[in-house]
Amino acid sequence: MTTEGLIGPAQLKDSYRRVQDRIEAAAAKAGRRAGDVQMIAVTKYASPDQIRTLVELGHAELGESKVQQLGQRVAMLDEFMGRKKTLAGAAPKSSVDDLPEKVRWHMVGHLQRNKVKQIIPLVGLIHSVDSLRLAEEIHNYAARMDTVVDILIQVNTTGEPTKSGVAGPAVIHLADQIDTMMHLKLRGLMTMGPNTDNPEDARPAFARTADIFSDIRKEKIGGSECNVLSMGMSSDLEVAVEEGANVLRIGRSLFGEPQL
Repeated sequence: MTTEGLIGPAQLKDSYRRVQDRIEAAAAKAGRRAGDVQMIAVTKYASPDQIRTLVELGHAELGESKVQQLGQRVAMLDEFMGRKKTLAGAAPKSSVDDLPEKVRWHMVGHLQRNKVKQIIPLVGLIHSVDSLRLAEEIHNYAARMDTVVDILIQVNTTGEPTKSGVAGPAVIHLADQIDTMMHLKLRGLMTMGPNTDNPEDARPAFARTADIFSDIRKEKIGGSECNVLSMGMSSDLEVAVEEGANVLRIGRSLFGEPQL
């Protein structure tokens, strides 16, 4: 992969605004408030300069899909933010007015059980819990660290064998099991749309996931904090918002197309 197709940091402000405009338009069409829909900037193919620029615009929610790259990104950004705040403290006018106090990282990619201990100290939310065994591994490590880890169950509602995720009929049973684990907090569900060029093809999968999410909420599994429905990416965010998503995972529309 090269960065040839990625937009420069100078153009990132415009792409960020365009994505926000798309979210606002989709929310308005669905009769929802745009402020109720959170965008996670997925940095999988972003350059370090792009990530720093986005954070300087005030964006605080970042996602990664690869464990090793996540560790590198977190260290880079922590150093950058610390340096910016130190320099701003000596400046007559703060140059960090839009800089978030802190950023929150999300693990949005497939997670292997042997990588759990590497990411727990780094992320605020794991989107990709796709089995009881993975949930147990996270719980056991969290117990040793005396912490509670926020997670989403990844649901496979497209039926594609290439996608990770729990089959729809098994989700509530898994949610019930996770709800008994003291060191896990079930925050909701995540899904991915099908591999297609037509955004409308994602609607059945998103609608099915939203129905399962509604059932979990009705059963009060996870309590009031089980309130996250993460679905929709650059190509199908409008459909996701219309079907009830309140978290979107956006990469290409922000940072440009990677050249693989």
